Amino acid sequence: MTERNIKIEAVERLAVEDQSVEIVERKGIGHPDSIADGIAESVSRALSNLYLDRVGKVLHYNTDETQLVAGESSPAFGGGEVIEPIYILLVGRATKKYDGEKLPVDAVALEAARDYLAENIPELEFGTDVIVDVKLGEGSGDLQDVFGEDNVEVPMSNDTSFGVGHAPLTETESIVLNVERQLNGPYAERHPYLGPDVKVMGKREDDQIDITVAAAMVDAHIADIGEYKDAVEHVRGYVSDVAREYTDRDVNVDVNTADDYDDGSIYLTVTGTSAEMGDDGSVGRGNRANGLITPNRPMSMEATSGKNPVNHIGKIYNLLSTDIAESVVADVEGIRDLQVRLLSQIGRPIDEPHVADAKVVTEDGVELSDIEADVQAIIDEKLADVTNVTRRVIDGELTTF
Repeated sequence: MTERNIKIEAVERLAVEDQSVEIVERKGIGHPDSIADGIAESVSRALSNLYLDRVGKVLHYNTDETQLVAGESSPAFGGGEVIEPIYILLVGRATKKYDGEKLPVDAVALEAARDYLAENIPELEFGTDVIVDVKLGEGSGDLQDVFGEDNVEVPMSNDTSFGVGHAPLTETESIVLNVERQLNGPYAERHPYLGPDVKVMGKREDDQIDITVAAAMVDAHIADIGEYKDAVEHVRGYVSDVAREYTDRDVNVDVNTADDYDDGSIYLTVTGTSAEMGDDGSVGRGNRANGLITPNRPMSMEATSGKNPVNHIGKIYNLLSTDIAESVVADVEGIRDLQVRLLSQIGRPIDEPHVADAKVVTEDGVELSDIEADVQAIIDEKLADVTNVTRRVIDGELTTF
């Protein structure tokens, strides 16, 4: 049986839910940074499946350097136009030849990007509103060696790095996460004037929660300023209703606070994303692996999207640490706040982190000794099953942003 280096510590601090000020952010799927994340991860899954289909295993690649250069547009009530297209560059490394066979890596990457945009940014016309270019080079030889060892049940870490996760979500975190998902889900399906570029910022001061939403409106579905104002107010009311599902605290919601109706300056777009009008995007500059940006919590600066799911710690340990934290909180009673950190060492099996560190804030009346064995058992079990993360990522079961 593998003896893993697992450390569990009770910490004397306020749980985030009990701190006086909390800030939480989520960039929606149409935000330029999220577009870059989404395309990078879509290409990653497509390459994994290409390799599995052609050679029976995932080969070395990373597509986590995707860049988006904003275009220029002229929105107008009833429908404007894109003047200069958005430019997206798929950058990274990939194995293009295996056992003498050339693999259609660039073609697969381009198709994955096109399909992702069609599904998630439907107002964008591929080839006219947005141009996608592919520049995938070959990988580093030494990293390919670490990656591609045959007959090894558990892959070796490709890097000395770490991942961070936490649970449970606070009320403010739950609101921010679910407001964006609801707006870009059932709400947008019923109200096509709402574009996918929805950014949600939550601020809690004691028991007052303020939610600020930046919502890109699609000009083809809005006839005039009156309809625009109605749309903004409707979004505000909907967000308020969603927020009240997660808290009994006072909630205030503001939408598109930069609008100036007197000057005619409003958040109106042609395609539903600010990428059409000067807002660039990069992989890893937005949401962390749990879908949120949480300055009250420790975070990893690694870009999770686009990294290979076999042995890239920047992806695997961020997803796994979040899964561990959520599983522990779900199965072990008495935890008010839990933070999990996993540190790798290059060349070491990924199921044997250099250290797995859990910091626990317990509920009143609960001692760490009451729950420590249960926490350790779950961490150990999840680490032993770390390769399951790879399968879940390739199957699209885990989101990376």
